[in-house]
Amino acid sequence: MSNAQKALVMAAGIFLAIALITLAVVLFVSAQDSTKAAQSNFSNIQTELSQTAFTVYDNTTLSGSQVVNALRKFRDVDQFGIQIYTGKNPAGQWYGKTINTSVPLDNVTYGTVVGVAPGLIAQTVDEADINYVNPSGKFRANLVLDSSNVIRGIVFRQQ
Repeated sequence: MSNAQKALVMAAGIFLAIALITLAVVLFVSAQDSTKAAQSNFSNIQTELSQTAFTVYDNTTLSGSQVVNALRKFRDVDQFGIQIYTGKNPAGQWYGKTINTSVPLDNVTYGTVVGVAPGLIAQTVDEADINYVNPSGKFRANLVLDSSNVIRGIVFRQQ
């Protein structure tokens, strides 16, 4: 082979290598955009699923036994509280964490965690206690959301 042919073969090889590298970069960039979109969608779905456990209680009427079951189910959830208003305790009692609901809904501190709640589950099953939850009683449930639209609590009011 002459030097000219070797130079042409070498140039063709370099050209092909550059073309392959360019193609790989283009594919990587487009795959990266798709990955970002998929991660965003996955994050939205994950947020919806994490709140699904609570949304079944939004504006529903439940029996007292369902209220106590919800209390047992969510008592260990971090940054979450349940307030139960009974016929004997119209002021209500917080369980888990105490949530700030004493300010207007549009206030930025509405729905924030104030501290550990004083309520005990044992009170809800003790008929002598003012926080006793009658298993056959009817309770209206409402969710408490903070300023970031994160569910921070459930309020049950006996009807």
